[in-house]
This record gives sequence, structure tokens and C-alpha cells, in this order.
Amino acid sequence: MTQSPLPPAHAATLRPRHRGLLWSFVLIVILPAAIAAAYLYLIAKDQFASTLGFTVRKEETSINTDLFSGLGRTLGASSSSESDILYAFIRSQDIVAKIDAELDLRRLYSVHYTSDPLMGFNPEGTIEDLTDYWQRMLKISYDTGTGMMEVSAIAFTAEDAKAIATAIYDQSTVMINALSDQARLDATRYAAEDLTRAEDRLRDIREALTEFRTRNQIVDPEADVAGQMGLLTTLQAQLAEALIDFDLLSGTVRDGDPRLDQITRRIEVIRARIDEERGKFGAGENGDPAYATTIADYERLAADREFAELAYGAARQAYDAAIAEAQRQSLYLASYIQPTLAERPSYPRREVILGLILLFTTLGWAVMALIYYSLRDRL
Repeated sequence: MTQSPLPPAHAATLRPRHRGLLWSFVLIVILPAAIAAAYLYLIAKDQFASTLGFTVRKEETSINTDLFSGLGRTLGASSSSESDILYAFIRSQDIVAKIDAELDLRRLYSVHYTSDPLMGFNPEGTIEDLTDYWQRMLKISYDTGTGMMEVSAIAFTAEDAKAIATAIYDQSTVMINALSDQARLDATRYAAEDLTRAEDRLRDIREALTEFRTRNQIVDPEADVAGQMGLLTTLQAQLAEALIDFDLLSGTVRDGDPRLDQITRRIEVIRARIDEERGKFGAGENGDPAYATTIADYERLAADREFAELAYGAARQAYDAAIAEAQRQSLYLASYIQPTLAERPSYPRREVILGLILLFTTLGWAVMALIYYSLRDRL
């Protein structure tokens, strides 16, 4: 049994939902793209970019002992901390204020503000507003591994862009020099403090020795002691000689001989002198300090002076070494791309911006259309 053929399909007609979908495409995709195209090609002003490339380097000089090397120089990339600091500085309000004072950034950025308020800068803006705009007009490419940094300064004329890039390089050089000076100061500060303390201690000890000599009226107590000991030795030798003469004479003359009285008197005088000289090493007269105590005080001061002189010599050597080490190390900014002068505008990238607008509006419209038909089929 054969089946009857299906009736022919009706001709497709444009229904209200189709018109709504078409109008939604126009409103969501075509209209924004047309407005953006009109702004980009009719209102937006051309912007020029000047590119600058540099890196922070550390120079270390050292004397090599090799016969053919002579005075050697070692160049190496600095630690990433200096490059990180420089990256933050280029984006900071500090550099914006300095370059604004030098080039009048407000005037450069607001030259087209009346005709293009979206891309231009409001000259009445605050320094914070200028910093935000500066970060929009600055493109920084920074490789943390090598420390190489490329900066693109954007302005409404090629000359202004180059002037801004040159100012960035100059301010960055000043910043790196300041970091280098601070590093050298930190490297020598502690050594300088130790040297100052050693100098103060040595000066105090020398002043104490001067006051000791003035109070005791003794220039060198050790030499004075040596002289006293020499005198005692001489007196003891004279006493021994006198005792021998007495023994020899007493065996040959009678008692009461004047010569015996003379030798006896000599022995007594020598012994009295020896006792007096020995007494100087004991307790002093009228409650004065003992001579031995005076010598002990001098020896203590002399030992302190010797130690202070050794400490001062060590501190001086450490300070000289720190100065030499600081002078062998310095940071500097090495430029591998000088500020360029653009011959054609690089911004705004009209085709890219318009393409992105079309892409995202089309995707948004398609998602909304799918949601609409999904809900319609379920109802």
C-alpha cells in the first residue's frame, strides 16, 4: 500500500521574532561598532610612541694577578631588586611630578582635550589623575630574568613622545645613581662608626695618660723604676764592699780605732739609704698612695692604650677596605635603545579596537539569541 505524498512546505515568511532578532543585532552589534568607528576615525587623535630600552648594570673592578690580564673589569647584571625599584619608580607619582615640572605634562597631554575628551587629559586634574593618565600613556616591557626593560612613551606628537622618553631616561639615571650612592654609604657606614668609636677611645686613653703624668710628675714610671732599681743595686754593692772592708780591718786593729768608726758610720748610712729607697716601693708618706700602686695604675693605662691602638689600627684597616670595596662596585644605567623619533602614529590601534568591539558584541548578541530561543522552545 503506497502512502500519499506530503503536502509541499509553505514559503518562509519574515515573522516578528525574526525582525526582533535583526533589530537586536543592529542595536547590539552594528550600532556600537558604527559609533566606535566614527569616534576612532573622525574624533580620536593620532598618538606617537617613542621607545627606550635599558638595563641596570653593576660594575665591579678588581686587580688580577695574571701576567696578561693586568687591571681587570667585570661587568654583570645587578640583582633584580634594583630593576624592580626602577620599574616601580617609572610608574610612580614621583617621576610624574618631576617630569611635569620639566616638560609640563599637563599641557602636552591636554592639547586635544577639548576635541577629544576621552583620550585627552583634563588640565584641571590632580596629580593623582595625572599619574593614572601617565600609566595609561606608558607601555613598559620588563624581563625579570635578564633585567632588560623597554619603555614606550606615548604623546600626541613624535617630538613630545621623544622628549618624554628622554626625560624618563634622565630621571632613571638619577635614581640609579642615588641607589649606588646609598649602597656605598651603607657599605661604609658601619666601618666608619667603628672607626669613630676607636678614635674616641684612643683619645680618651691618651688624655688619661697625660693627666696621670701631670698628677704624679712622672713621664715614664717604668724608666723611673729602672732607675730606682739601679740605685738599689749600686747601694747594695757599696754595702757589701763596706762590710768586707770592716771585716778585714776589724781583724788587724784594736777596738776604738777611728778607721773602724768611719767604716761603721759608712755602713749605717748605706743601710739607711737602702731602707729609704726600698720604702718608696711601700706605703707613701703622709698617706700618699704607694709607689707600687702608682706603677700599677700606669701599667693599666699603658695596657689600655696599647689595646686601643690595636683596635684603632684594625678599625682603620676595615674602614679602608670598606671604602675600596665600595669604590669597586657601582650601578649604572646601560641603554641599548636610545629614545626613538616616530615617523607614523602607533596609537590608537583603530582596527584592533574596532575588531575587538565587533567580536565581543557579536558574541554577546549570539549568547542572548541562544538564550531567547532556548526559553521560547521550553514555553
